[in-house]
Amino acid sequence: MNILYCDCLSGISGNMFLGALLDLGLSLNDLEVELKKLNLPKVELKLEKVFRNGIKGTFFHVNEHTQETGHRPFSEIVNLIKKSRLSYEVKRKSFCIFSKIAKAEAKIHGQKIRDVLFHEVGAIDSIVDVVGSAIGIEKLGIKKVYSSKIPLGRGFISCQHGFLPVPSPATLEILKNVPVYDGKVEQELVTPTGAAIIATLAEKFGNLPQMKILKVGYGAGSKDRKDIPNILRIVIGKEENSFLTENVYVIETNIDNMNPEIYEYLMERLFEAGALDVSFTQIQMKKNRPGTLLKVITKKENQKELIEIIFKESSTTGVRAYIAERFILPRKITEISTSLGMMPVKTARDMEGNKKSMPEYEICKKIAKEKGIPLLKVYQTILRDVNDDLIKPPISMMPSTRSSTATWGSSMPSRSLRKAVTWIMSPMR
Repeated sequence: MNILYCDCLSGISGNMFLGALLDLGLSLNDLEVELKKLNLPKVELKLEKVFRNGIKGTFFHVNEHTQETGHRPFSEIVNLIKKSRLSYEVKRKSFCIFSKIAKAEAKIHGQKIRDVLFHEVGAIDSIVDVVGSAIGIEKLGIKKVYSSKIPLGRGFISCQHGFLPVPSPATLEILKNVPVYDGKVEQELVTPTGAAIIATLAEKFGNLPQMKILKVGYGAGSKDRKDIPNILRIVIGKEENSFLTENVYVIETNIDNMNPEIYEYLMERLFEAGALDVSFTQIQMKKNRPGTLLKVITKKENQKELIEIIFKESSTTGVRAYIAERFILPRKITEISTSLGMMPVKTARDMEGNKKSMPEYEICKKIAKEKGIPLLKVYQTILRDVNDDLIKPPISMMPSTRSSTATWGSSMPSRSLRKAVTWIMSPMR
């Protein structure tokens, strides 16, 4: 699978990203053919090979042959994309990028999204940058996009609204929840268009992912800076690992003054609110007091609610949180036929392609109680059946929704267990 990594060492703009794609091998002719499907006024796409601190890159810009103002309402751009003959994926990505800009502008100027009027971003060159970037991703066969952290500049810029601080209010709004740092340069390093492109396309921000490098491209910015090269470097490669990676949040707190009986209820509440994992570790704290380290792993969208639960349901007065990289094997839950009845089983494959299967604890416990069989024997029976040739082909793939239910033997599980099964069948922890 082809993946792309953006090394935003000098920021990012729309024409830098598209220039880097063209430098990588995107055909200018293919780009022109696809852009004609937008029915834009006649434009001329220009490529220049330039040097930035000794590094050769591609500077991309658009020569317009019209005298239009460049002011367009968001709705007009949406209709322009919608009525075009572009592919579904190009339309979807283009709309998402412009929608991100429109939402930022609406919030900053106190407007409704439908009333947003694009100025600089509504110009032909910005439309070409956005739609052209989506075209480039499709033409180069990119399945995933990753990016470095984003450097931000300082100072002021002149635009339609007058002088604005750098980074611009729109850029900052678009880059919410994206890792950024101070680029320590008195100029704009990230434009709203560049911010929207990378914030929409990139799945993760951080270091270069594991890959087999295939191509490297350089998109040049308009200014020739003397401190660092004004380029956007992008790398295309083949994903090397067979496991999945994602960013998760780790929430921790040390507790030394709480009734131990409360921990069970606290764990239950945290899992109900979407925690991926909850653990308690015995630690030795100040003044040699025994304590407990509470550690919660979660997706970003659940972080705030989980912190609130920790404050409400425990005696702690402070927590710490940080981002961690999580590596997981591809896995799914499949309903299969076993000698104990139909059974949902979690299956995964390791890096050598070997299959790993494991039944769910709650379901095994229920069967053990109902049938009067030791829990260990239930586990052993299911694992034997999973790994034997006696297993029938999977009956169905369990959907990743909280409305899923499962059956085994000849009877339906109790209501409380169905709730447990529904939680287990939700997206894998």
